[in-house]
Amino acid sequence: MAYRRKRTEERTGYQTGDYLLPSFDNQCDFVMVYRLNESTAERIKMYRDRGYVVHLMTGISWGHYIDYLYGEYDGVNHWDEAQTDRNGNIIAHGVDVPYMVPTVAFSDYLTEKLKTAVDCGVEAIHVEEPEFWDRAGYSEGFKREFKIYYGKDWTPPHESADARYKCARLKAYLYTRTIDRVSSALKEYALSKYGRTLRFYVPTHSLLNYTQWKIVSPEGKLSDIACVDGCIAQVWTGTARESNWYEGVFKERTFETAYLEYGVMQELVKGTGRKMWFLHDPIEDNPIFDWNDYQSNYFCTVAASLLHPKVNTYEICPWPNRVFENKYPSNSPDAKRISPEYRTMLNNMFQTLGTIENEDETEFKVGILMSDGQLYQREYPDCEFSTAADDRTGTVIRDDEKLIERFKSELFTSEKPDRELLLKYMSASAFPGFYSLALPLLKYGVPVRPVLLDNARRFTGYLDDYKVLILSYEFMKPDYPDMNTTLAEWVKQGGTLIYIGDGSDPYHKINSWWTGKYENPACHLFDMLGIKPEKEKEIFNCGSGLAAVWSINPCVFSYNKENADSLREFLSGVISLRNEMPAYKNYLCMKRGNYIIAAVMDESVDEKSLTLDGAFADMFTADFALTEHKCVAPGEKCMLFDLEKIKDEPLAVIGTSVRVNSLTEENGKILLDIAGAGEMRANIRLKVPFAVTKAVIDGKDAAVHYDEKSSTVLVSFDSETGDRKLVLE
Repeated sequence: MAYRRKRTEERTGYQTGDYLLPSFDNQCDFVMVYRLNESTAERIKMYRDRGYVVHLMTGISWGHYIDYLYGEYDGVNHWDEAQTDRNGNIIAHGVDVPYMVPTVAFSDYLTEKLKTAVDCGVEAIHVEEPEFWDRAGYSEGFKREFKIYYGKDWTPPHESADARYKCARLKAYLYTRTIDRVSSALKEYALSKYGRTLRFYVPTHSLLNYTQWKIVSPEGKLSDIACVDGCIAQVWTGTARESNWYEGVFKERTFETAYLEYGVMQELVKGTGRKMWFLHDPIEDNPIFDWNDYQSNYFCTVAASLLHPKVNTYEICPWPNRVFENKYPSNSPDAKRISPEYRTMLNNMFQTLGTIENEDETEFKVGILMSDGQLYQREYPDCEFSTAADDRTGTVIRDDEKLIERFKSELFTSEKPDRELLLKYMSASAFPGFYSLALPLLKYGVPVRPVLLDNARRFTGYLDDYKVLILSYEFMKPDYPDMNTTLAEWVKQGGTLIYIGDGSDPYHKINSWWTGKYENPACHLFDMLGIKPEKEKEIFNCGSGLAAVWSINPCVFSYNKENADSLREFLSGVISLRNEMPAYKNYLCMKRGNYIIAAVMDESVDEKSLTLDGAFADMFTADFALTEHKCVAPGEKCMLFDLEKIKDEPLAVIGTSVRVNSLTEENGKILLDIAGAGEMRANIRLKVPFAVTKAVIDGKDAAVHYDEKSSTVLVSFDSETGDRKLVLE
């Protein structure tokens, strides 16, 4: 049973730069000790002595690398390697903490610096967030790298679409090279000096979030780095609350965005055997929200992650000290520490996440193709606009209120929209090209999965799990022609491909592999499929499969409900030709081991609640509340333990706030060895073979409530750090 497991399974972990405190001695499996400084070795020893598997984490694009910047390391001043925008401003993460252009010299510096972590005996190293800002690319260090890579002098990104695209591709290459160099060197160092196998991971935001935030990162390219053992999907409220457009409304949709983010991160490791941990954050980087906001959004992300059944390992909390020690909202005189109830609920979830098992996916799902290439065209050059760019760094960095109103009043209602306004909408941080295709389906209960087009050429049979794929080259371009070849072969073998695009994107004109022979990469795809679309909407038989083409900009499906309906109708019409039909509904629901996970959406086909009947324990409550009738309203999520699953087990853990290291029954008593965080009220709910009337923990009475109908007992007590014994009579 996963509640009783070895820590070496590394199902759950967290990152922290602090010494261990009782409030966050949460008894997960591993801890990523953050950053290298004079206290690193001491902190590593502290967590190891407490029983945790110890990793080390540091930033790879930014960090406290002052000795390198000012030349103390090698006698060379390296400030010209700081990422710089068009106006010469250094893009920084803090004082003396710039985002770096990852040169060879910087890679070698990181390698030497991280060898001290290997010397301290860590099991793994994580280099997080390889990030190169889209608005960067103007530093002298980057110009040198441009000349080395392309064999010609640097061209400013704002001068042409081709220059911007080339600069962005170089940014992704530079971090791919850096991760490859650092991981290879450190693994060789650990093996040659200590005879120890070192693991190497890359915690990274999702491809979807980096596209929205306009950051270039080697997402799919991580698969090409042999020494990378896996990733952490850095998805949390801070990324998932990023607003998007749906049916003409611009707002936060935390669950839906998180669901899509986790989905594309699952695809990063699909079929590779690499590790993937899904991250959740009980708060977020922005400290201005109150605890109700944090709690609501936290459970949105947890539910979203659990609905992806091929990942069952989790980073349960980044920076637990700020969750369990700090006060919020930070700018309010009424700022408060975490409530006792939420503290217990979080510790419940930390333990529950260690019990999740993987499941096969059986429900009909639709894939929407994405690619690293979408990171390369997030802004348009000056030549695409009649006036100077809004802030001289591109077109629009964020979606401000004035621009939002222009979209509503001028773009969404016009039969012939202004071209420049449409380009601003397409390059907006909301990333409408993708969400316009995804949200109309996800909101109607279709399990939508972002699918990495890049992987179609890497792994044989990568697309075989999908019957229906949606593709548009209006917000991304395929890096290689064999991507289209693979797609065409998938269709001819029985797949259904729906292509949405009108060829209007200026990046179709860049100098790339299709230049000269094809007007855009979609024309090459059509050639591979053996079709010649001439009408606005057409459906073609291609071998054993279907190819449907709608010549329209995908962004229009986000303008209003009528347009979203038209996409759903088109999809249904195409799929019905294959005797398939998506079941439009307002919820997603999945059975996963002993659990049922459900999310009911607003803005959907109806506003009905989802009713689940049975015998359940509610895992999103502090006391694992028992219920036989769970009603989930639009906007709500739930995770239920199905007691029917353990009807033949006389003794089982249903939910717990503390780690259960052993569970036995002897002589009419139930004995538990437990360990957990301090400063909280802990709950354990057990399925038991007899009525429990008394509980004692380390000689002190604990509160007991036995439920005869479910044959379960709830034991409550004040948790303390350290190993403890609980006896039920």
